[in-house]
Amino acid sequence: MTETRTALIGAGYIADWHAAAIAATPSVRITAVCDPNLAAAQALAARHGARAFASHHEIIAAGVADAAHVLTPPASHQAIALDCLRGGLHVLVEKPVALDAAGTREIADAATAAGLEFAASHNFLGLPRYERLKALVADGALGRVSDVRIDWALPFAPLRSGPYGIWPLREPKNLLLELGAHPVSFAVDLFGPLDIRALDLGQPVSLPGGGTRHQSWRLLARAGDVDVTVAISTVETVDRRTVTLRGSTASAELDYAADTLTVARDNSADLIVNPLLGALGQSWAYLREGVRNAAIQTASLDRRGPYAQSFRGLARAFYSGIAEGRTDPRFTPDQAVRVMEALDAAIALIPPQEAPAIATGTPSPTALVIGGTGYIGRALTRALVARGEDVRVASRGRSGPFGDIANHVETVSVDLTDPEALGAAMDGIHTIYNLARALEDTWEAALANDVGTAIRIAEAADAVDVSRLVFTGTIASFDMSDPAATIREDTDFGEMERRNMYARSKAEAERRLLQMHHDTGLPVVIARPGIVVGGDGPLQHWGIGRWHGPGAVRLWGDGRRPLPFVLIDDVVDGLIRLGHTPGVEGRRFNLVGPPILSARDYFDGIHARTGARTRVASGNLTAMWLGGETKWALKRHALGQRDAPRASRADWQSRGHLSRFDASATEAALDWHPETDPGRFLDRAIDGRRLYGL
Repeated sequence: MTETRTALIGAGYIADWHAAAIAATPSVRITAVCDPNLAAAQALAARHGARAFASHHEIIAAGVADAAHVLTPPASHQAIALDCLRGGLHVLVEKPVALDAAGTREIADAATAAGLEFAASHNFLGLPRYERLKALVADGALGRVSDVRIDWALPFAPLRSGPYGIWPLREPKNLLLELGAHPVSFAVDLFGPLDIRALDLGQPVSLPGGGTRHQSWRLLARAGDVDVTVAISTVETVDRRTVTLRGSTASAELDYAADTLTVARDNSADLIVNPLLGALGQSWAYLREGVRNAAIQTASLDRRGPYAQSFRGLARAFYSGIAEGRTDPRFTPDQAVRVMEALDAAIALIPPQEAPAIATGTPSPTALVIGGTGYIGRALTRALVARGEDVRVASRGRSGPFGDIANHVETVSVDLTDPEALGAAMDGIHTIYNLARALEDTWEAALANDVGTAIRIAEAADAVDVSRLVFTGTIASFDMSDPAATIREDTDFGEMERRNMYARSKAEAERRLLQMHHDTGLPVVIARPGIVVGGDGPLQHWGIGRWHGPGAVRLWGDGRRPLPFVLIDDVVDGLIRLGHTPGVEGRRFNLVGPPILSARDYFDGIHARTGARTRVASGNLTAMWLGGETKWALKRHALGQRDAPRASRADWQSRGHLSRFDASATEAALDWHPETDPGRFLDRAIDGRRLYGL
């Protein structure tokens, strides 16, 4: 079979899933990766022996690919897909394929005219158990199907805790385009084009800066004589992503998040035995499916989980179509168009929304917040404006949640790898707050993209002679494994080589920045926030434990020791003081509150104030460490990942925050007073939060 060379256009989160699926597809090889962030493209390309490019035009001109996966933000999908098709490349396009059916049809027509394959990344149609469900419907095993309900109930954290400037939240329709393609694609593939009859919206939330978005969407539709309900919910509830079919002979439920399929049939037993046999039949079906999935994931060392399998099925279908000249019925261009037609019809039913008020005026920024659209950055930006400062926010995009204070906030897109762009962003700036961070899997990547970025920002700040650079490190860099130890501002981090990558890279950035202060007089000051809660921050804070959905968490330890919690308002107050207090250059400060609450106290507070009880389990840190050692050994020796990071036992123990913090020096130097009353702390941390859809 002839080998197909393929390119990944876009090197973000979803590219890793596509890359893994391509690697598992016979006779297909990744030969090119492109991204405007060339460093990201180079990192992904290196893992697959491919070449890195800055744009898809370069890939087409170089003639290094036969096909392309378009994995960029949705607004760019159509133009890039058309360029690729005109350049002779088959295309697989992430959902939503385009912003409407007309755009999708243009891609489909271009593919047909060129004799090339085009498929939409409706990846859940590639699941093995979905193929089985489709066969049951085709064979008539369910009888006459009269009703289908498709649920997508999965929390969408940005609705409650940002970032708010991302594409799905920029317009009310975008959330439906982002999430609706998956459930709608099931209905279209099973029963044909959808006639959308009604749309009901619920659970509205107000976005910072103006505008309302809904957390629940209910579509009522009909496909021929089949009633179709599509229910989308993004509130913090238990994950339920299912396709439920009711037929005259049997009902079937596909859990497409878990790739399980169960079928329920009537039986002819007497009344007393009938429900028992029915329940036993369902129990056996769930047991069979659970054992099957466990066996698959164990045998593949967790490389073939349900989500990964969905992409494998998609890739297999797409590349088989290229090789055989026969498009898989699930992924035809016509199917992609029909999905978008249904979404267009639903979008037309969205009630008009009053445009949020946008403040007018031209800011004169004196403060620069790098990472200003993140959780702490948003709060810091608003607090700076409240005290009379105009702010320039540097982020990946050109939009941010500051429309209501746009006369005081200027949002700019800055490439943090470009010293010249950094220098331009600092024009007229007196104080810089660097909240940027990069979460990397290898030390080399962390040095380049996290530590390296911190140094580039510092060098640019030094060159333009700013008054103060505030760098945010983390208390996670401390060795917190000793219950008898007390951690202060000058406590040494200790051995860092076998610490988690985030803690290690932040510690290294601190070290280099303080060396620059010593060598060049860089006016840097270090802030290390504790476990920050409150405001519009996420419920699922990983400083507390390992989360298994919004309803369950396994704590780092027994959860009874006081944790270094701190309120977002207090952190922001501390950061501003660090930016303006004289004589603190070259010093480090731990922005943590007093030891007043444990993890269990925190969850009890949520229950008391919202009525929702999270299932809280203690975690044995030694057992977690041993589990981590096992995973490391498998990655290194079975999967060949020679650079897999290996955390020490002390690193795992540190996650339990076993040591106490003494922040009295920070409080004295900055005249900083974090909340000390447990009741008021919980009130401020929880009340007013949009938890559980409230």
